[in-house]
Amino acid sequence: MFKVFVTRAIPEEGLELLRKYCEVEVSPYDRMLTKEELLEKIKDKDAVITQLTDKVDKEFFEAAKNVKIVANYAVGFDNIDLEEATKRGVYITNTPDVLTNATAELAWALLFAAARRVVEADKFMRAGKFQGWAPMLFLGKGVTGKTLGVIGAGRIGQAFAKMAKGFEMKILYNARTPKPEFEKETGAKYVDLDTLLKESDFVSIHLPLTPETRHLIGERELKLMKNSAILINTGRGPVVDEKALVKALKEKWIYAAGLDVYEREPEFEKELAELDNVVMLPHIGSATEEARRDMSVLVAQNIIDVIEGRVPRTLVNKDILNKR
Repeated sequence: MFKVFVTRAIPEEGLELLRKYCEVEVSPYDRMLTKEELLEKIKDKDAVITQLTDKVDKEFFEAAKNVKIVANYAVGFDNIDLEEATKRGVYITNTPDVLTNATAELAWALLFAAARRVVEADKFMRAGKFQGWAPMLFLGKGVTGKTLGVIGAGRIGQAFAKMAKGFEMKILYNARTPKPEFEKETGAKYVDLDTLLKESDFVSIHLPLTPETRHLIGERELKLMKNSAILINTGRGPVVDEKALVKALKEKWIYAAGLDVYEREPEFEKELAELDNVVMLPHIGSATEEARRDMSVLVAQNIIDVIEGRVPRTLVNKDILNKR
């Protein structure tokens, strides 16, 4: 019987689907497995459901000699050596689409929380400091009618931008190529990155991590932004130089930031936690019941596709098809 290992518990809907076809083993630990634990568990498995925190590299594939598919429980896959997987004939899949709206919504939650100083005000109330309404109490930044800059116009970036229509915002975007349909639907304007940074009141990052995007936003780019601007990152942490961001926030190059991802997760620059002008979340972009359920079903469907002799529906390393 096809053997599947799940590196961390996921919603039951996907696991129940898999159990109709496979022998399923789920890690008993509510934590990231050590390298040694992971390599031991995957030795006799035909499929592995991995998390972004699992390193899927040459050592992984050497241990998992029977593995036919690695189904990543995430839309990103920068934790996986795609070249090594393709060379060994192993399918790699991800979970696009099903978490698009959840992540776009969270980016908006961060934007509003940073703009209207929600976390600061909440702490103020809980500390018993509220003495009544005051005209200058927790003044923040308005959103309606402002300029929104979107870096990365994939599924999530486009969904995020479309949600701005209700706030009558001017939308600028930067991506590898222009997106005519997206522009037609939202009125968005394609601009170079420097123009976007200079003109936007809010800048939201929706990029995957690649060698080209690592530290795309550093000291130079942060200094291009308005000192009234807010930076949001729900893409990948290393896209932003975190040390430079700390400096930008401390020295008021920008007004605030909202972060769901970090350069060296789960670690982050400790000075961030000392600053009031940053809202920090623990990588929960897709953390709605609906999105995480649908992600679990999708990883299961990808594995079932392989069992039944089909190409998995969200195949990432498409070059593998040339080898078959």
